[in-house]
Amino acid sequence: MAIEKLSPATIEIKLTELDGWTLVADSLVRLFAFKNFVEAFAFMSQVAVLAEAMNHHPEWSNVYNRVEINLTTHDVGGLSERDFSLAQQINTLFNSLQTPGG
Repeated sequence: MAIEKLSPATIEIKLTELDGWTLVADSLVRLFAFKNFVEAFAFMSQVAVLAEAMNHHPEWSNVYNRVEINLTTHDVGGLSERDFSLAQQINTLFNSLQTPGG
């Protein structure tokens, strides 16, 4: 099945259903913060496993306790369902790592 670029209207609707992510040009972007570098790097390792399973790899950067993730589908020149699916999986992972009250 071919990957299709999402329309601007579809992107706006899907963005309202996706906590923490913003639209920057043709990408979904989110900054994640952790207690320290080890937690940030562990998160990146877990995201790498999710991304590899989808064969959809993010652009990202890490500085100490911060990880910025940028998702786009280069093959279609913008956003596809794959970007939103991976973003939701990343959110689920991040939320599972958060401790109550912390």
